[in-house]
Amino acid sequence: MTDYQCFIADGLQMQAFGAKLALCCKQLSLLELQGDLGAGKTTLTRGFLRSLGVTGAVKSPTYTLVELYECADMHIAHFDLYRLADPEELLFIGIEDYLADRLCIVEWPEKGQGVLPVADLECVISYDNEGRHLYFKAGSQAGQQALLQLQSVMLR
Repeated sequence: MTDYQCFIADGLQMQAFGAKLALCCKQLSLLELQGDLGAGKTTLTRGFLRSLGVTGAVKSPTYTLVELYECADMHIAHFDLYRLADPEELLFIGIEDYLADRLCIVEWPEKGQGVLPVADLECVISYDNEGRHLYFKAGSQAGQQALLQLQSVMLR
């Protein structure tokens, strides 16, 4: 399976979906979240992290660029590249090191184009008056496995 799509009606469902997604992403290095401002990227990430035991504030690292979370099952770096002036800045902060030993969840990955590797899993979030449409595409074998697991989890 190389792609998956679903519909999310509201913020609570987005957080619940993030929790389900977390169950499927333990073998990934890079999860990209694309979408306009207000699409729900950070809300999805908040649900993801809460399900792994993060209890503190989970906000978009728009100004800090990256927030680190040490969870029992995995280590996560949450990036927001919205304010990134040049993709080369990712090299200065050591993006390769983050990718080597933790899952990197990256909002606005298009700002890192040319420096970021192909994502294991890419999620594009679009919205209309009814809610959010999520479109996933696997970019690796690990991403394909994650999508198979996600499909199974969503059927429960």
